[in-house]
Amino acid sequence: MICGIDEAGRGPVLGPLVICGITVQKDDLLRKFGVKDSKRLTRPRRIDLSKKIERVADDIEVVEISAMEIDALRDEMTLNALEAKVFASIIQKLEPEIAYVDAADIDENRFATTIMTELESPVNLIARHKADETYPVVSAASIIAKVRRDERISEIEEAIGEPIGSGYTSDPNTIRFIESWVQRTGALPPHSRKSWDTCSRLLRLRSIATIDQFQEGK
Repeated sequence: MICGIDEAGRGPVLGPLVICGITVQKDDLLRKFGVKDSKRLTRPRRIDLSKKIERVADDIEVVEISAMEIDALRDEMTLNALEAKVFASIIQKLEPEIAYVDAADIDENRFATTIMTELESPVNLIARHKADETYPVVSAASIIAKVRRDERISEIEEAIGEPIGSGYTSDPNTIRFIESWVQRTGALPPHSRKSWDTCSRLLRLRSIATIDQFQEGK
């Protein structure tokens, strides 16, 4: 049994971090499907592949960590440590013989060691950068994770009632949404990662603008 683990939503300022692990006996069908890094696929293609992956996977485990949970844990551990802990919990649940994981740490071996220290029983663990481009089982996990995160972003957008973009700091639509929300309410929108520098910066700009307006009105 082989396992692949990857995440979606590590860097966004809005929405959850989603981590997925899947197990298969062999990756032949995954290769036949043409799975690849989820970032290199269109959304319709990811959805189509996710359905095929779900049909052939022996098991799938998905863990969602909300923005609020990420903020609460930032004082206790780094994001790398958090990912390693969740990766380990997924490995323990799926019980594979070999686990391939996408290394979050700049040091692949250090990331593997961090995961191993969280495991109750040893496993053949291979941590690599860009594992989602190298191992089909990791590509499949990245696709499932990305589809789940996209679903959550759509749900958040529907609940808020206005476009929020992808949630990534590189997305101008997301930044415009947060700026507009902060200007209107003086606070960050729901599902924001308040511990992110982007949020702190936008709140500071709102405070400066408010002070300037007050002084001009004197």
